[in-house]
Amino acid sequence: MTIDRPSVMALVPARGGSKGIPRKNLSPLAGKPLIAWSIEEALASVGVERVVVTTDDREIAEVSRHYGAHTPFLRPAELAQDDTPTIDAVLHAVEWLEEHEGYTPDYVLLLQVTSPMRIADDIDEVVSLAADKKADTVVSLTLTHSHPYWMMSLDEEQRLSTFMGFEFRELATTYGFRQNLPSAYSLNGALYLVRRTALLENRSLYGESCFGYVMPEERSMDIDKPLDLAIAEVVLRARE
Repeated sequence: MTIDRPSVMALVPARGGSKGIPRKNLSPLAGKPLIAWSIEEALASVGVERVVVTTDDREIAEVSRHYGAHTPFLRPAELAQDDTPTIDAVLHAVEWLEEHEGYTPDYVLLLQVTSPMRIADDIDEVVSLAADKKADTVVSLTLTHSHPYWMMSLDEEQRLSTFMGFEFRELATTYGFRQNLPSAYSLNGALYLVRRTALLENRSLYGESCFGYVMPEERSMDIDKPLDLAIAEVVLRARE
């Protein structure tokens, strides 16, 4: 069966400020700036028709253009603060492009710079899943390390209870071995695909019909600390 392929814009948010790693989006990683890994994989995807970077920083915009992305505007400073929700930057970009260019893709694919391990095949799989299911939203997941069945809670007196409300005996006898646990997943932050009309209507990355795409752990790493960059350097150079 042939599935009609929707039009997809990849949107890469990359503000100039960063507390954990100064100038994080331009940090060198395996021979190129961190942001380049997201741009290049989006350009290599057959499912993406355009790659746009939303940034408040002229140097980031210049580097992004060098690697093939479009930077049709500079994001307003008030939308590039430490506490600015990502959704605000996404909505600004989508509304700006419609108002100034008349550009209205079917889907917007949010690619966070901090997920450099994702590959073009992951992007294509997410787009295909959205087309097949006629989804409002598809997000990327990975199997969780800390299963919710094994999580605990403490009250004010440090009395222990299971987070999911199991009796301790039930937890030990029924779910004491990992192979007995139902699969549980965490958002890995690498891919958020949302139908543009649902995005604008709900002001959220999540529409009514949401689906998940499972990625392996080795492509689910998030860059938050200098140590993460060092580990990613080793992994990416080995992959290259």
